[in-house]
Amino acid sequence: MKILVVEDDRIVGQYVKRGLEEHGYNADLVEDGLEALRFISGGHYDLMILDLRLPGLTGYEVLRTIRDRGVTTPVLVLTAQDAVDHKVQALRAGADDYVTKPFAFEELLARVEAIGRRPAQLRSTAVTVGDLVLDTTTREVRRAGRLLDLTPKEFTVLEYLMRHPGRVMSRTLITEYAWDYHFDPGTNIVDVVINRLRKKIDQGQERKILHTVRGVGYVVKA
Repeated sequence: MKILVVEDDRIVGQYVKRGLEEHGYNADLVEDGLEALRFISGGHYDLMILDLRLPGLTGYEVLRTIRDRGVTTPVLVLTAQDAVDHKVQALRAGADDYVTKPFAFEELLARVEAIGRRPAQLRSTAVTVGDLVLDTTTREVRRAGRLLDLTPKEFTVLEYLMRHPGRVMSRTLITEYAWDYHFDPGTNIVDVVINRLRKKIDQGQERKILHTVRGVGYVVKA
């Protein structure tokens, strides 16, 4: 599992990060809400451990924002706020579990392991790059929360690119994945689909996600 730890107390954050890594997890640590939002939107994490009292954006605001964007990454809240109403508020905002400080690392580890044991269909089926979210179960694609109308082939090509963010994929690779045959240099079918995707994804957006690398292929990056 790849885990994002969001904790503004550096001592606590490093303690959690180090403990997770000692048990075989890949963990990153960030210290404010805005940075957490950027990481969770583009880092392909399996779990986020989230404090609620954060600079930039509060934990509640991070939770609501990622759920509104369709990000379904499990979130385990780790906070000193132990009142029942705080727990209820966090769970209703989209948290999957809640651990209060002070805490025993063994309990936190057990909660992480429990989330990791969930059946795959109950965990995140979303692939996220920036504010572009593709859900492989519902086959819905959203940009900044707005639902995009894609054809089945457009969905397949986009999914392939989003599963390799930042990596330039050649027309040959895209064709073999989406059409299951070897590339015919005489066809421009990939370019046609990419152009349609670009209009649907990036038109009217200040930040472009789908890019052409001339003479090489295509890449998605936030």
